[in-house]
Amino acid sequence: MLGLKDLFLLFFKIGLFTFGGGYAMLPLLKEELVAKRRLLSEDELLDMYAIGQCTPGIISINVATFIGYRQARIKGAVFATLGMIFPSLLIITLIAMVLKQYMYNRYVTYAFAGIRIGVVALIASVLLDLWKKNIRNYADGIIFVIAVVLLGVVNLSAVWIVITAALVALLIGECVKK
Repeated sequence: MLGLKDLFLLFFKIGLFTFGGGYAMLPLLKEELVAKRRLLSEDELLDMYAIGQCTPGIISINVATFIGYRQARIKGAVFATLGMIFPSLLIITLIAMVLKQYMYNRYVTYAFAGIRIGVVALIASVLLDLWKKNIRNYADGIIFVIAVVLLGVVNLSAVWIVITAALVALLIGECVKK
């Protein structure tokens, strides 16, 4: 179990180095909470991440709140959430103060282009890892294809995709059971 100070510092660190939103945070969470501290299993982390995706709000803050609550109830949720929010607040404030002056500077433009590419690589790494761990049979593949079609073609909300995937998995599980 982590103390309140440790929760704040852990999520401060994750918030400080998470560029690109909630998906880019998953490798850091996995490293810190699963590999280093062994506070969660990988499946537990993915479950919290899935719930965080389905609940209203920013996914990284939702996940930090869930994990903080699991560690130290309400106080843990507050400290983990504040730890996740504080770096963004500081960075955004600093950027807002200087961005107007340097926004069109070629070096700043190059740096942001590099950051975007790095974020895409982080997200691709997470997707590959999730694929390897979760697509185990034809039924999983069918659910994946349905989810991709609903997301990419129908442009359905992520919440409805998760609900649909859960329902299809339940139906497939019941059909296979009989």
